[in-house]
Amino acid sequence: MGTSTENAEADVAAAPQDGRGGRETAGPGAQRGAQRPPGRPVALSPSRASDFMQCPLLYRFRVIDKLPEKPSPAATRGTVVHAVLERLFDAPAAERTAPGARAMVAGEWEKLLGRRPELAELFADDPEGERLAGWLADAEALVERWFSLEDPTRLEPADRELYVETVLDSGLQLRGFIDRVDVAPTGEVRIVDYKTGKAPRPQFAEGALFQMKFYALVMWRLRGLVPRRLQLVYLGSGDVITYDPGEAELLGVERKLLALWEAIGKATESGDWRPRPTKLCGWCDHQAHCPEFGGTPPVYPLTVRPADGSGPEQGRMEPV
Repeated sequence: MGTSTENAEADVAAAPQDGRGGRETAGPGAQRGAQRPPGRPVALSPSRASDFMQCPLLYRFRVIDKLPEKPSPAATRGTVVHAVLERLFDAPAAERTAPGARAMVAGEWEKLLGRRPELAELFADDPEGERLAGWLADAEALVERWFSLEDPTRLEPADRELYVETVLDSGLQLRGFIDRVDVAPTGEVRIVDYKTGKAPRPQFAEGALFQMKFYALVMWRLRGLVPRRLQLVYLGSGDVITYDPGEAELLGVERKLLALWEAIGKATESGDWRPRPTKLCGWCDHQAHCPEFGGTPPVYPLTVRPADGSGPEQGRMEPV
């Protein structure tokens, strides 16, 4: 299965290479760390789509059971870095400097801690504050590296931390948060996403690009214009990856998402969520509930439909 970065906004967590630690798609104004009662899936986000493709049982634990996940230092650092890069643009262009951005890190950490006091547990065994100081220094270094990749004095984003949501003709609801949207004077749109990890090797880049193509599809359906460019900024390695999508490709992404949603629907109705072991299982918070590690999933909280069609059956155990 996969690693938890956050049980952030309602039903979301990022993948381990994301390092974002942040916020996803419960809707505008959702609270980080908020817990909701179990429920049926109602929409698809890039992270949740990736979860299901990675491991259907992980998807169930996060979306339906909403099992708690421990915060991680890397994911939480990602949240702080994203907040700095978002709020940096509140200042006039001439004041967007690397020293100024570094100085924002500690303040954004304190704001995050105020909203999510449970994050203090990350440094509970650090009475002298040495690990915290190193952690903040690492966040500052990531922020400073961004200045070697983009020049904020020449950027005026059209949107930052933009929540997007659309409903396809099929009825499938897609939603997510986009780090930054740039609009050229000619009207061309660029979607930018910050990653605090390292750029993946080329053979593993498709996962991150899938997320960006997802956003491109949503923006196309919302605004009637295919984004000109998708840009991934990897602060951990100092790489920038760009991709220019086309309509035909985005239609293919739409078909893939529809097939994925159909598979999720079938699993929801049957209660049959199969684990899919991978190397990522070592980071998973849910090993105690996973059959691959000798665990037992919680009683399925939804009504299921037996395969013989004999009628609904309440709350049976997970058939894995």
